[in-house]
Amino acid sequence: MEYIKGLKKNVGLAKYTTYKIGGPADYFISVKTAEELKKARRFADENNLPVFILAGGSNVLFADDGFRGLVIKIDIGDVKIGGKIEAGAGIPMAELVSKSVEAGLKGIEWAGGLPGTLGGAVRGNAGCFGGEIKDIVGEVTTLNPAGEIKTYQNSECGFGYRDSVFKHNGEIILGAALNMRPGDKRALKEEVFEHIKYRQMKHRIPSCGSVFKNVPVEKISAAVALKFKDKIKTDPFPVMPVAALIAAAGLAGKTIGGAKITEEHANVIVNFNNAKAADILELINLAKEKVKKEFGVDLIEEVQLVGFD
Repeated sequence: MEYIKGLKKNVGLAKYTTYKIGGPADYFISVKTAEELKKARRFADENNLPVFILAGGSNVLFADDGFRGLVIKIDIGDVKIGGKIEAGAGIPMAELVSKSVEAGLKGIEWAGGLPGTLGGAVRGNAGCFGGEIKDIVGEVTTLNPAGEIKTYQNSECGFGYRDSVFKHNGEIILGAALNMRPGDKRALKEEVFEHIKYRQMKHRIPSCGSVFKNVPVEKISAAVALKFKDKIKTDPFPVMPVAALIAAAGLAGKTIGGAKITEEHANVIVNFNNAKAADILELINLAKEKVKKEFGVDLIEEVQLVGFD
């Protein structure tokens, strides 16, 4: 097996995730350019290794046994700011928001306090406080499985609720161009600060944020919609907050091992005491089972489960 520069063996994955959970990857490499990414993909292909692309680690749960393959961490972090923002997929959202506000550019202030990276946000069409990344994406640059660099216009990205074509086509996001608008720097800073403060209050303990996608109202029964009519919110279209369903199923505060469904926001499962991935997964499955039984609603994970059987 021919090694490549920067390749490491048996790397613990817990430190690369906001959950602080996960066993070792057989192989691990951080890439800062498209060329380094190509070399890493070739190494995996030549050695028949499964590949997992790691962004900011804010929306992933690695199994306790780790990952039997190559984890490629995207650290392409270049950024260029003019009338629009052109940035690498590895730039942290916190840094991107800060740079846009300092430049007096409006459009991404809703992401104040959002963890993870730009690449992960585009891949999952991240959104909160009424905004979504799809609203400002102009172009997305990717590396396809054949090693070719491609550019997608917004209309070609297949953006949906916490979804995009990049979740399904095997392409790796290298970067994106974001269409911004002039804004008032002071007002933008105040809005970002409020969002950061809200997230810090809600997510003080290691977690992945929301575990499940909220449920579009058209996918719930009329009876359930009526029962929770005061909980339905528009974000960015009418959705049933999963937190309300899990709490109503009596699971708020439920603990298994070192993992807990929080009382403050029942769609958040925290690692409060050296939890195992198995503890988190057991709570995920329990929530799905209870909500299905009580309300006939199928919960869909927003968190990626990696390395599980």
